[in-house]
Order: sequence, then structure tokens, then C-alpha cells
Amino acid sequence: MSYKNIFLLILMTIASCKTAKLADSSELLQIKQNMSAQESAWNRGSIDEFMAHYWNSPELTFIGSRGITKGWNQTLENYKKSYPDTKTMGQLKFEIQELRAIGPESAYMIGKYTLYRSEDEPSGYFNLIWQKINGHWVITSDHTGG
Repeated sequence: MSYKNIFLLILMTIASCKTAKLADSSELLQIKQNMSAQESAWNRGSIDEFMAHYWNSPELTFIGSRGITKGWNQTLENYKKSYPDTKTMGQLKFEIQELRAIGPESAYMIGKYTLYRSEDEPSGYFNLIWQKINGHWVITSDHTGG
């Protein structure tokens, strides 16, 4: 093995250790706490509080059954239009299937959601990209399917 290959191997090991450091830290716990706060906000009927954990930016991306939505404001409007009252919102339950660091200030999450309502229980899966922006963990990309 050449010195160049050894050097590259060392650099890759160091980079993976930085990612592992995030996974071993309280950072992933903060993301889980944010998910719990979102669940609680939804169950109180507050879409505005639920949205507080999304990146408040025109660059936020939400992919759902109606296609791609860009921007925090449009995502908020879509939620409010789709869930106009607490009966429609039901009670939300998240189940995190996987959460892992993909960089020092980014993480990838796969999970399942279920809405418990009097007439039905819709559920589906989601894939979220979390990024630490200005010291806060926020969702920058959400792909949710029914």
C-alpha cells in the first residue's frame, strides 16, 4: 500500500470519527426531543408550533402525495388547508425507525406516523433530513408518504 493510500485511509477514518461523534452525543437526543415536541404540538392542535421544527426558509423542501412543495410558508399553508381542525388532525404518533448522523451537523431519519381519528387511522412513512442551523436542529427536507 502506498503512502498516498495510507494517508487517504487515515483521512477517511478521521472523517468517520467526526460523524460517529455526533451519533454518540446529545445531538441525536435533541432531534428526538424535537420530534416529541412536534407530536405534542400537533396533538394540542397547533400546526404553528408543529412547524417550528422545520427550517423557516424558502429552501425547505416537502415531498408528499401532491408532489413537491418548496418553502416554509407554503408548507404551513398546505398543512392548515389539509388539517383545518383538531378532528381532522386527530392524535399523532411518531415511531422513529432509524436516526443516524450523516455529517457533524446533519442527520437522516426514517420513521412511521399514525393519525388516530374517530373514523380512521391513516398512517405512512417519512424520511427527514435534519440540519443544525444557527444552533437549532431543524427539518430541511421532508418526504412523507401515505
